Amino acid sequence: MLVKTFGSAVYGVEAITITVEVNVTEGLHTFIVGLPDNAVKESIQRVESAIKTNGYYMPRTKLIVNLAPAGIRKSGAAFDLPIALGVLAATDQLPGIRRQLQDYVIMGELGLGGSIHSIKGALPIAIQARKEGFKGLILPRQNAQEAAIVKELDIFSFSHLREVIGFFRNGCLEEAVDRSAIPSSRQAMTAAKPDELDFSDVKGQDYIKRALEIAAAGSHNVLLIGAPGAGKTMLAKRLPTILPPLSLQEALETTKIHSVAGKLPDHSALIIQRPFRSPHHTVSANALVGGGGIPQPGEISLAHNGVLFLDELPEFHRSVLEVMRQPMEDGRVTVSRAKMSVDFPANFMLLAAMNPCPCGYYNHPDKECNCYPGAVQKYLNKISGPLLDRIDLHVEVVPVPYADLSAESSGETSSTIRTRVIQAREAQIRRYNKQVTNAHMTSKMIKESCRIDTAGEHLLRDAMNRLHLSARAYDRILKVARTIADLAGEENIRTEHMAEAIQFRCLDKEGWGA
Repeated sequence: MLVKTFGSAVYGVEAITITVEVNVTEGLHTFIVGLPDNAVKESIQRVESAIKTNGYYMPRTKLIVNLAPAGIRKSGAAFDLPIALGVLAATDQLPGIRRQLQDYVIMGELGLGGSIHSIKGALPIAIQARKEGFKGLILPRQNAQEAAIVKELDIFSFSHLREVIGFFRNGCLEEAVDRSAIPSSRQAMTAAKPDELDFSDVKGQDYIKRALEIAAAGSHNVLLIGAPGAGKTMLAKRLPTILPPLSLQEALETTKIHSVAGKLPDHSALIIQRPFRSPHHTVSANALVGGGGIPQPGEISLAHNGVLFLDELPEFHRSVLEVMRQPMEDGRVTVSRAKMSVDFPANFMLLAAMNPCPCGYYNHPDKECNCYPGAVQKYLNKISGPLLDRIDLHVEVVPVPYADLSAESSGETSSTIRTRVIQAREAQIRRYNKQVTNAHMTSKMIKESCRIDTAGEHLLRDAMNRLHLSARAYDRILKVARTIADLAGEENIRTEHMAEAIQFRCLDKEGWGA
């Protein structure tokens, strides 16, 4: 007997509905076809154990399971549950449910005793199920809140195979997940917990705080360069506290990526705070940008709509850093394999930190640099010029004087700075009539929005000639100046805005590292 159920496979951050056909005929052996990986092939052992443990039998005739479309590779153990139900229906152990099975997308990994374990990608699976008009989605209990974000689709969650069988035997009378007990997307957005970290914890460093405020207001990439213990990491970890809150659309995009990667906390519905990812410098290129036989999102995609912090930047392998150049420009990363090509969103703020030299004390006000001649420039050359060009602000971090460290008064709080950042972002949205920040202006936008007066033009020309800046650095300076003007509430870029933007290119200064 032939029975059809439906599952779903996730590629990139989107889902594709998979038809699971189970046919029991005369003959011997069991086959799973349709480009399954090893985890899918092994599902027949888990399914057999779960079925027998719960008082049913596994057919000893020929059993064929087809996962269609057959040209798309299937991976993971989440097809266990639809295969098990298909086997029970095809052997008439659950009479009368064949038609009901076709109304639902069913996903879940089975334990040997029939327990149902969580899956990856429940949110995109639910979105696709609603798009294709299915009556409901059946999935593990741990994924219920995540899938319940999707409206106009009944979500049924279970923790054991017996519960799913009872659901169909009782005529599908089980109630769907009660969404009234789950905060709505908008309620979740407003229920965000206050940040534990705050800029008021940082003593001194007003110049660096100003640079990070500008970066947050325009979504600019930043490089902090300074001696060990100057506070680079402390400042970096507080950058998310001054970024604007996620919009609902951004929260859904971010949640989809973490859902696909299996990074959502248990019983979590929606990511409501901007991600802050800080991979170790030993990270591989695949782990950073994404990859694998079935491509999975990497750190730059997990940092989508948030911050990617690379501490000790020169210690990262050069080939790893170079793969970021295209995603930093496009806001997306394409992972290509022989049989597929997958796009992942990667619109992140890059925040990097590094020592100025191998010993760490070049340009230090009190300690002497012990590096050999040329070591500073050699150390800096570990980072390619094209990558440095894509970083808008180069900021030198100097140690905090004792007087500032011992002062009782604290600086501005993160909420105060965030208010100014939000106002600057709103000005950008009004100017461009869409959700675009200054860092992502096109050439046409720069021409229209970054007009400068004669004095500012002379200042920029002199800086270009003296510092030998590239055309990309020229655009970066204009974008930063536009953000500084937005923070000041100015319609036009003034000379002082241009001067401040130029000073945030410390690595371009003549004589640096000589």
